[in-house]
Amino acid sequence: MDTTQLQAQESFTVRRRTTLAVKRYSVTSARPDGSAGETVAFAEQKALTATERTTVWTDESRDRVLCTFEAGQALDLGAVYTVRDEEGNALGTFHEKPVASLLRTTWVLGRPGHGDLTGRERNAAVAVLRRVWDFLPFTDFVPFVWPHHFDFTEGADGGKRGMTVDKRFGLRARYVIRLTGPGLDRRLAIAQAVALDALRSD
Repeated sequence: MDTTQLQAQESFTVRRRTTLAVKRYSVTSARPDGSAGETVAFAEQKALTATERTTVWTDESRDRVLCTFEAGQALDLGAVYTVRDEEGNALGTFHEKPVASLLRTTWVLGRPGHGDLTGRERNAAVAVLRRVWDFLPFTDFVPFVWPHHFDFTEGADGGKRGMTVDKRFGLRARYVIRLTGPGLDRRLAIAQAVALDALRSD
């Protein structure tokens, strides 16, 4: 899929496959009926390398880079990640807000020329339940499977919605990205959606 076709897409599906040391993400366009369409991105996240550069390819062949994202400073809890295209041009940024994320995971997605989007977990009760689940002794090897969703809106206090990321119910991680407003590069949206899972700090 070329860049023009990619930018015309309004929804994507992200699937994660996990091995002992690597998380692999496959991103496909979403058909009107919700089924998976053409593969548009593929990424890997190795364990303990959250602050290193992550490359997102156009598919599993890794012949062409779609984009990359990399933290500006290693081991920084609120590190700003810059997303770049295959030629190294900046597409935008994203970073997690550590204090706000203590109760409800919150990210800021920077769109050059269009203003920031603030993304936070839609359901505050589910956010708290996820944190309680992590403290329970018998859940070390049992994932929290209840779906959680993110709304990215204009302004810190919520406004016009620009993107949603919905996790589907199940043991395997699967997310649906929907873009509901103009001014958001699809490569930036895909990078942020992958990071929501790959860089989880809670």
